[in-house]
Amino acid sequence: MPLSHPVVVGVTVFQPDEAQSAALCRRVEADPRRTVVFDNGGLPEAAAARLIGDGALVLSEGRNIGVGGALDAIVRTASEAGARQVLLLDQDADFSAQQISALEAALGRLQGSGVPVALVGPRPEAAPGRKAPASPRRPYRSDHGSLAPVEYLATSGSLIDLEAYAVIGPFRSDFFIDGIDLEWCFRAWAAGYGCWMDTGTALPHRVGAGVIRSEILGIEMPRQPLFRMEVYLRNSVYAWRLSHVPRRWKLRQAAYLPLQILLYWADAGYRPNVLARLALGVLDGLRGRLGQPRGLP
Repeated sequence: MPLSHPVVVGVTVFQPDEAQSAALCRRVEADPRRTVVFDNGGLPEAAAARLIGDGALVLSEGRNIGVGGALDAIVRTASEAGARQVLLLDQDADFSAQQISALEAALGRLQGSGVPVALVGPRPEAAPGRKAPASPRRPYRSDHGSLAPVEYLATSGSLIDLEAYAVIGPFRSDFFIDGIDLEWCFRAWAAGYGCWMDTGTALPHRVGAGVIRSEILGIEMPRQPLFRMEVYLRNSVYAWRLSHVPRRWKLRQAAYLPLQILLYWADAGYRPNVLARLALGVLDGLRGRLGQPRGLP
């Protein structure tokens, strides 16, 4: 089917509940842009049929291939369809067609000023009871009006330029779920393409199931399932060996990860098996053992 708009919307889903499936169907009905949905498992047949009937393309490999693999499948499909950009969302994202247009305009302003752009994304906000993803500013870079250069942005809500993607390369499918956006954005900056946050456009994020806080340690983090925390540690430690990841980030993580481990372990009741799994995640990162995590639902 020929595209009527240069932007394709890509949505990754995994075991969406009834409300999430219904919201996805409504957004496809309301947005004239072509939507590509990648089902990593659990999309109801009725919802898939409704999406297809409304013009969406539903992809699946019949198993959970992880977020990185799903994102790359969406991008390949969008590129083959002739799109110039792809807007990536997860199943929780409440992001309107008007907000996508705002990102399109922002990307156009940057490119019109001769700025090489990998992506433009919204300002992350915390949904009630959650923690917003970090988006630290890129040092030694100036703002372009309401657009701020950032080290990395969550993929959900990011408008990816496909010409830049072709140069930067695919998302890391072997990271599976955590740190994928961070690694790709650092790789983008190393290749000469910037990642920009539109401070005038916001997207609430629903990471994890609440927040773990410690006033003593002065940190807070999302409350994640054990397999997610293990993968986060694994990928963070593995990233220390990547030359395009800045030394400043590696040093920060070297100080921060032990505090996160302690906070997570305390929240889990200091159970020995939890600490053992966290230690395995760190060891996997040191040894370069990536791919599908243990304990995957």
